[in-house]
Amino acid sequence: MKASDLMVKCLEAEGIEYVFGVPGEENADFILSLEESDSIQFILTRHEQGAAFMAEAYGRLTGQAAGCLGTLGPGATNLITGVADSNMDRSPMLVLTGQGSTRRLHKESHQIMDVVEMFGPVTKWATTILHEDTIPEVIRKAVRVARTEKPGAVHVELPEDIAGRETDAQPLTPVRFRRPVPDDKIVNRAFELLRSARRPVILAGNGCIRKRASKQLRLFCEQTGIGVLSTFMAKGAVDRSADYCLFTIGLGAKDLPTLVIDEADLVFSLGFDMVEYHPRLWNPDKNKRIIHADFLPAEIDDHYLVEVELVGDLAHTLWMFNERLALGPPLELDLSEQRRKRASMLEEFAACAGDDTEGTLRPQKVLWDVRVALGPGDFLLSDVGAHKMWIARYYQCDEPNTCLIPNGFCSMGFALPGAIAANLVHPQNRVLAIAGDGGFLMNVQEMETARRLNSNIVVMVWEDGGYGLIQWKQQDHFDRHSNLGFGNPDWLRLAESFGWHGHLVTRSRDLANALEAAFGEQGPSLVVVPIDYRENLELTRRMGVLTQTMA
Repeated sequence: MKASDLMVKCLEAEGIEYVFGVPGEENADFILSLEESDSIQFILTRHEQGAAFMAEAYGRLTGQAAGCLGTLGPGATNLITGVADSNMDRSPMLVLTGQGSTRRLHKESHQIMDVVEMFGPVTKWATTILHEDTIPEVIRKAVRVARTEKPGAVHVELPEDIAGRETDAQPLTPVRFRRPVPDDKIVNRAFELLRSARRPVILAGNGCIRKRASKQLRLFCEQTGIGVLSTFMAKGAVDRSADYCLFTIGLGAKDLPTLVIDEADLVFSLGFDMVEYHPRLWNPDKNKRIIHADFLPAEIDDHYLVEVELVGDLAHTLWMFNERLALGPPLELDLSEQRRKRASMLEEFAACAGDDTEGTLRPQKVLWDVRVALGPGDFLLSDVGAHKMWIARYYQCDEPNTCLIPNGFCSMGFALPGAIAANLVHPQNRVLAIAGDGGFLMNVQEMETARRLNSNIVVMVWEDGGYGLIQWKQQDHFDRHSNLGFGNPDWLRLAESFGWHGHLVTRSRDLANALEAAFGEQGPSLVVVPIDYRENLELTRRMGVLTQTMA
């Protein structure tokens, strides 16, 4: 068969469902082969970055790799931001690019650049196919590397002359492996360290949103009552209604959840990813006793010196702890302060429920209404900006992986394309994307993709006419900020021009009804909310007072 046909058959054997992207001349053979596939759907996007974000969201929601595709040169460079975001947010992804003929790669030539070298720093592995018969091995390795903990992006380049060659090679049959587990002796040592603690706290990271890990974590907490602080990317690892849920940690300033760590005599770190929240922010004095449990060994950092390290499958590690809990006497713990902090946070969440403002809406009130509108299994996707900080603090989850926040590489422009992918994966659930006016316009062209696919999504834009997060941080640090303002389109006309439904909400009392109307409409809907970002500095001020009065 032709090499491009073989590559598609290898992707089919791996269970790949979607390839998102923009074709070019140099990958024409592959695209035509892909069109013949009965099991892989190619989604044409309006920009390669949007394709990468769609593949990232798919990977985060399913744990399986999707493909994102671009041609050589500018097509490949357009992919790279979304690929880096996927890799650092630990989402499995296949990056598929075309390339010019191998007969001209050694010299100056039209659109030729070393794409594999360029993708090296933002992927787990990047390679080019140099012989058509190696395609089965390359694709098998690529998918295995992308899925192996910690998951990430893998780049495969297919030169145009190799794509058209004939080959007798056949796809390899995927063989999955079970992850290794820690031995009993080290688990016993960690368990005894936990038993000696009085005020332990769990720091749940990205690894805890794997379904089996979340299930075992909840069983562990039901038996011990130990509170769980989740990073931005671990939301929903435990149910927000559980007494041991201490909500989200990760804001740059002190907050009630941070005070829980201050008071703890042991930090039980589970699936913690240092790219999210550096330990110097929660262990500034380097004096915390730490148990580290994750799929991989801990990153070396002088603020994260672990006492016991449990390396292996996280769900199995927690199962081993649960087994020991069932056999021995209960732990002797004092978790009263954790419960008081939880009660204080619940009071803060509820305080904004009755807000009634006009002209602009307070972030807390918006997120209260959003949480009411979305059920336990519905999905919220956040872009990057000031709104991300509010979502992190005020939007809590019932189930793992129902709130996607880019918080490793933190690229703007994720929310709209991510929501399109979420609707493909979960067409029966409500999908809401929240973006700032800055981030939304970075991939606004994917409004056409959503319309073409008839995606049942709602995108909410928080409008403040500027780069609000940068303004917040500059004002807080320098007591002034640079010129960060910009203009915006007529939102309702923008929605109409793309064939979307549109809603502009300027009174807080109207938001709940507007959301219900948007979710009831067929196809994509845009909800625009003028946001009151005076609340940013007010929140910073309150957390400063909190540090002084409660630390």
